[in-house]
Parts: sequence; structure tokens; C-alpha cells
Amino acid sequence: MFTKGQISMTEVFSYLHGFNFISVFFRLVLATLSAGFIGYGRTKRQKTAGFRTFMLTGLGACLSVLIAMYQYEMMNGAWAPVVAEVGMKFDASRYAAAVIGGIGFLASGSIIGASHQQVSGLTTATGLFASVCMGIAAGVGFYEVVILAMILIFIALNLMQPLEGRYKRLARNMTVYAEFESMDDVDDITSVIKAKNANIYEIDFERTVRTDDQYPSAIFSIKLSRENTSHSDMLSSIAELPFVISIEELIS
Repeated sequence: MFTKGQISMTEVFSYLHGFNFISVFFRLVLATLSAGFIGYGRTKRQKTAGFRTFMLTGLGACLSVLIAMYQYEMMNGAWAPVVAEVGMKFDASRYAAAVIGGIGFLASGSIIGASHQQVSGLTTATGLFASVCMGIAAGVGFYEVVILAMILIFIALNLMQPLEGRYKRLARNMTVYAEFESMDDVDDITSVIKAKNANIYEIDFERTVRTDDQYPSAIFSIKLSRENTSHSDMLSSIAELPFVISIEELIS
């Protein structure tokens, strides 16, 4: 341990990089809090995986690496005579590989197919994967990368969201879902879209059931012109058609 007046930051980090009770405790707490910090923003947005889920994944990843390090220490210490006798071999990287492979099951469970051929949960899944890797880094004592990763992941999941939304609103590509009265109305909808000098990449037809009625519907993949036609302007032009029952822009 350290005595008064002799402690420096270099000595502190050197001590925490060792394998002892204080460093193990610090790594577990760091992994839990950093992962929980990322999950807190997901909870505020009511996402599939939130504060506690991220905390547990980060803690579990860190714990798995600490177990590997403990096994390594014991095999070169108290268990050394037995290891020498039976010729056991040890590869600590297998623990991290198993954790990264196992998180795929949890992450895939957060990815669900939504309506109109949309998929949700991809950001949550990748956030969980990044959280696990951050926990592994905390477990091996790579403190610098944990702090840096926590900041970058938080920026990507929270601060970059408004920027991404603004980019999608300004993008020339858009996907429109529309319900209408008859399949004959498709030609009129496409005419309105083309009148805005926009190109139609693809049209996927669906059928939407409401009470006793059944309405045809379609998903239009559109590329807007370089003129001042905005997403809202295109949606308004289609919505003004008398046979259009409902319309919305699909944002992945």
C-alpha cells in the first residue's frame, strides 16, 4: 500500500493495473457505472434495453475477464504443482471471445421486425455489444480506453441522434407508406410524385386490415429532386389526394 506524501498518480495507476482486491473492486465498479451511464439515456427514451440491462452486461463482461485473470494467477501460484503434473494449458482470450459471442443472443433478442418492413432495435443491439467490449476493457484494467469508449458511445447514442434526424430530413431519399381506397389509385399517387420531379425506386404493396374493411397499401421508395421539394412537401402533396386514407414517412 501507499503511505502519506508518497502517492502519485503514476503509482496509483500502477497499483490499479495490478491484480489485487482494490483493483478488482475498481474494475467492477468502473464497468458497471460506465455501462449504466450509457444505458441511462436508453431508459429515458424507453428503449428495449435500458439502465439495468446495460449495467448488468458491462458487469458480466468485466466479471468474466476477472475470472480468467484469477484462474491464470492461481495456475501460476497455488495450483502450479497440479498444473505441472497434469500439463494444463490456459488461454485467457477464450473468455472474452465467449462473452462477445454470447452477447449476440441478447442483442439479437432486442432486434424486432416492426410494421411496414421496418426493423427496430439495431441501435440497442450495437449499444449492448459496445457495452460488453467496454466491460472487457475494464476487466483487463485498460482504464484509459474505458473512459474514452464511454464518452464516444454516449455521444453516438445520445448527442448524435438529433444530428442524424436532421440529416434524414434533409436527405433526398425517403420512404413513404400510404393507404388508399383502390389499387387504381396507385397511378395517381405515382403521378403526383413524378410531378415533383422525384424518382420512384420501388413500390411494395401490402394490405392493411381495419375493422371490417380491407384497404390496399404500398411503400414507395423515392428519391427527391435537387429542387426545394422537402419531405413534408412531398407528404402533403400525396395526403391531399381524396382517396388517400393515411400516409406516413418511414424512418429506419
